[in-house]
Amino acid sequence: MRYDLDDLRLFLHIVSEGSITGGAHRMHLSLPSASARVRSLEHHAGVALLIRGRRGVRPTPAGTALARHARDVLAQTARLESAVASYTRSPSAPLTLLGGGSAMHRLVPQALISFLRAHPDIDVTVSESRTPQTVRMLADGEADLGVVLDDEARDCGLHMEPLGDDSLVVIGQAGGILAGRTALTYSEVAEHPLVGLDAESSLRRWIEEHLGPHAPVVRHRTTVASLSVLVSLAAAGVGLAVVPRRAIDPHQPLDVCELGDPWARRHHLLAWGVKDRTASTATTALAEHLRHAALSEPSFRNAHAHAHAHADADAVGQQPFHDG
Repeated sequence: MRYDLDDLRLFLHIVSEGSITGGAHRMHLSLPSASARVRSLEHHAGVALLIRGRRGVRPTPAGTALARHARDVLAQTARLESAVASYTRSPSAPLTLLGGGSAMHRLVPQALISFLRAHPDIDVTVSESRTPQTVRMLADGEADLGVVLDDEARDCGLHMEPLGDDSLVVIGQAGGILAGRTALTYSEVAEHPLVGLDAESSLRRWIEEHLGPHAPVVRHRTTVASLSVLVSLAAAGVGLAVVPRRAIDPHQPLDVCELGDPWARRHHLLAWGVKDRTASTATTALAEHLRHAALSEPSFRNAHAHAHAHADADAVGQQPFHDG
């Protein structure tokens, strides 16, 4: 049988999210359309590919095999497109990728490693940029892709898609003053000594802008330029820190509390420049690597693991857990 590449991408997203609803969201498809594509895949394969349950879906052994080979097929396709595109794209014109400090911590580097290895003929210029500047540069044709924050990029007219959770949390030494707490407001956090990022960092400025003129006075024991250093200082008990959840190593011993202020809940979006995004296979390939990097992050998986569980049961066929 012939496999449609979009069907393979959809299946991989479903497996990664553990949810047909989540996979449909990633592909900008309706849930009925995504369910129909999965049923078509299973019909042509002649075997069930997913096990449906109340908490979502998981691949059957055949589905696991399909997912493994689908990753190889899509990677080979990206390399094929890159090889052909290299004859039309000048080596002196690298792709331009912009993102804020949070995105630059782990998301962008992870995507760059896989992309540059897979596309040795394509260069990428990467710059840290706050969302308003990124939006302006994308709209002016000065950049190809940008990782932006949802609340600062609304109604900007650019093509955008969800890329993952970037909500802020409070971290401190394991067993320290956060022990037993599940959530704090920023005013409560400010009652304790903090460690923070440099005053000119995009995250520090973003927080201060959202706190406004009546922000509580805080004591910063020190400020640093790197999120990695900031997390290490908090883990060592130097002070509390407000960081994006994605900045936390899941294996590092830390106490983590939700930041209860509404502005702390934010999401990354992948924004495209004004040029026709189908005209550059290189840009499309880089976008795919950014999506894959976002999906592989623990914070993204944790945030979405249960978000779509019940919706799938109602959408797949007449019988909730036995789609045919």
